[in-house]
Amino acid sequence: MSETLVVVSKVKALIKKHADMSTSATAIDALSKIVEKECLKAIENAKNDKRKTVMDRDFPA
Repeated sequence: MSETLVVVSKVKALIKKHADMSTSATAIDALSKIVEKECLKAIENAKNDKRKTVMDRDFPA
């Protein structure tokens, strides 16, 4: 299991509000992995632009 990179209570509340569904721990783990992967891509984009700051434009739309 990797580090949780999302606010679990917020994710669960959003899913409950929009779909009246519960959220499993494995769903939170999967979402954290997606966040980590996208952050690493954004870091590379910033490095390629010779910046030390990750910006919104470094994340895909």
